[in-house]
Amino acid sequence: LVIYAVVVMTEAERPVPITYAKQSRGGKTYGGTQSYLPLRLNQAGVIPIIFALSILLFPQMVLNILASFHVGGVQELSNALLVFFNNQVLYAAAYFLLVFLFTFFYTAVTFDPEAISKNLQRNGAFIPGIRPGGHTAEYLGNVITRLTLIGASFLGLVAVLPLGMQVATGITALAIGGTALLIVINVVLDLI
Repeated sequence: LVIYAVVVMTEAERPVPITYAKQSRGGKTYGGTQSYLPLRLNQAGVIPIIFALSILLFPQMVLNILASFHVGGVQELSNALLVFFNNQVLYAAAYFLLVFLFTFFYTAVTFDPEAISKNLQRNGAFIPGIRPGGHTAEYLGNVITRLTLIGASFLGLVAVLPLGMQVATGITALAIGGTALLIVINVVLDLI
């Protein structure tokens, strides 16, 4: 069931219709064709999960290294962080929140509605019912924000799913985590 959900969410996309304007050159008419711009539901992939995990684990790693040099007060700080990591609910909430936020951040960095709008306008294409230029960029920004909200929630749930399963079942050694599952499914889908 989880694998099915990951496949569906990974492959899901919102097609934005695009129409190319008709152009006449040398007595021949070109363009006037319909196409679509595929916007993926999970635009960011697994990168936000990797970022979030790095942010969560980095302070503990640094404190452990400093504690090995017997720096004053570091051991107490390291122990306090261990209490945070041992509190499954608090850790899962922080993990989910970081994945959610990094999904929006990474999508904002990699998806540029302004550039796509200019590219469409330069190629004589437009989204039906939306004026070219700034209105198109605003429309694409709104669509990608709504899609990212769903994608970020999904990524956050997949990331904390193993933690939830550990709490529910008491089994601490799960065979595959949410991040590994996403990576494996993405690789398999790319090969197909």
